[in-house]
Amino acid sequence: MTRAHHLFEKLHQNQGSDLHLAAGRRPMWRLHGEVNSIPDESMLDDATLREMLAELINPARWDAFLHARDIDFACQFSGIGRFRANYFFQENGVAAVFRLIPETVVDFTRLGLPKVVGTLADLESGLVLVTGPTGSGKSTTLAAIVDLINQRHPRHIVTVEDPVEFVHHNKRSVISQREVGTDTMTFAAALRSAVRQDADVVLVGEMRDLETISLAITAATMGVLVFGTLHTSGATRTVDRIIDAFPAEEQPQARTTLAESLTAVVSQILLPRVGGGRVAAHEILLRTQALPGIIREGNSAMLNSLIASNRKLGMQTLDDALLELVQQKLVQGAVAHAKAHDKTRFAQYVDPATPYY
Repeated sequence: MTRAHHLFEKLHQNQGSDLHLAAGRRPMWRLHGEVNSIPDESMLDDATLREMLAELINPARWDAFLHARDIDFACQFSGIGRFRANYFFQENGVAAVFRLIPETVVDFTRLGLPKVVGTLADLESGLVLVTGPTGSGKSTTLAAIVDLINQRHPRHIVTVEDPVEFVHHNKRSVISQREVGTDTMTFAAALRSAVRQDADVVLVGEMRDLETISLAITAATMGVLVFGTLHTSGATRTVDRIIDAFPAEEQPQARTTLAESLTAVVSQILLPRVGGGRVAAHEILLRTQALPGIIREGNSAMLNSLIASNRKLGMQTLDDALLELVQQKLVQGAVAHAKAHDKTRFAQYVDPATPYY
């Protein structure tokens, strides 16, 4: 048993999501979205923390961390769960953050996702983007969609992740999970290979650079169903972020290929739930006859109007999702007001005398 084991146990028992360790301060955890010190824990010095962290990885990986000053990996502890980890250096010495990943993929129905999101598992081709800030549950949502495909369809699913988070087991589909740095050198290299591996579905853990974005779009136009993530907020910013990744002279062609391939954007944020915990709000854009033209013309400002006018298809703006959560008394009005684009819609729900936490 490692010296850090009791900290992972505490995090698991208290339903925390992240463990933060850094030289020069006490261990901290994230509970229901807030970071606080873990009770009854002493400050960690650099030498002690180095020993704790070195125990959790093999010597070669530890040496790689000391050389690169930053490393990502996944680890697992029996009876506790699987963690996504990042080691790094900061002003007082070494530090690490561990994100707890559920031991099993969370069932789609338990996540409370809009029903239309489940229909994305039945697509045969196209580009589906799940977006949102760090810690908003993108990986959890994608894992649930992949699990639906696995239950419903006989397909070859290739995931490319850094690191592999949720571990899938073959059901109706065959799943090949590849970890960047271990099973493949880069996201882009794995994407090129996926086409030659008879992949029906490809999940790209993060579309972080131009080459990966370009290859994902190309694969989608070739008939592969591609799921990817971006750290963007909302459908409009997502489309703009993809186009802006290309050099100016390539953007017209990028608009054309994106218009041909983009099938859906699911953008999500997590909010503090009334009574404790967190709840997700989603903006959903789906492909219609009008969508390709809007993208080709560079008129992404029209996307909100497209979403608002197609609610019957399952689309919704973030403000609509926030309003529904407020009306269901799941989220405080002031919380929704802070996240909303059109704040006038939420003014009636905000009591200036009542702060929110």
